[in-house]
Amino acid sequence: MNNGTVKFFNESKGFGFIKDADSSKEYFVHVSGLIDKIKENDEVTFDLQEGKKGLNAVNVKLA
Repeated sequence: MNNGTVKFFNESKGFGFIKDADSSKEYFVHVSGLIDKIKENDEVTFDLQEGKKGLNAVNVKLA
């Protein structure tokens, strides 16, 4: 389980990016990978899963 902050999330398009707290890497997040509703600057925990274009944040929930 990773910790991070929601850098950007477009609710109407259903995707955004989460910045990892430890590595500062950014990961794509799709609405299908959310457990809780998120918005920009929320502190979240998430898992990583290989997607079509690299690692995606999945099982995203508020910290």
